[in-house]
Amino acid sequence: MRKKTLILSALAAFVLFGVLFVLLMPQDHANTMSDAMPESITLTPDDRAVVAQGRLVYQGQCASCHGDNLEGQVGWRDQLIDGKRLAPPHDETGHTWHHPDEMLFQLTKNGINAMLSKPYPNNMPVYKDILSDAEIIAALSYIKSQWPDETQAIHDQINASYQQNKH
Repeated sequence: MRKKTLILSALAAFVLFGVLFVLLMPQDHANTMSDAMPESITLTPDDRAVVAQGRLVYQGQCASCHGDNLEGQVGWRDQLIDGKRLAPPHDETGHTWHHPDEMLFQLTKNGINAMLSKPYPNNMPVYKDILSDAEIIAALSYIKSQWPDETQAIHDQINASYQQNKH
């Protein structure tokens, strides 16, 4: 019962975050970001070809900071190096699965500073000039494919709620 309550509370919090993100994003920034992305972002963790490509992209671009096993850097929650946040895990122990596909895509493609419309102390590269949209989606699909089925199901619910609330 406690686990179900925790899951439902987390889902509600992240849906609220998604709605607030869409509503509070400056209009000119929202137009710039939506023009720069495909019409629909959907991760495909069940597509073996996409996941295989994504694994290669992840190993080449992400694993050096986020870990070969998506474990992130030790101390990511509370330590800073040179005033910047450490890389969080992308496995189920991190917060990646708390965000809808479109937000994960935007964060990866345009960076957290663009999403927040202000500087945020981090070392995450902006990949818009490094990876194609398909490579970004593949890497994120690979990450999602590594989550337990229950976490993937919750993420699917977060995506559905986000899609309903953004229009």
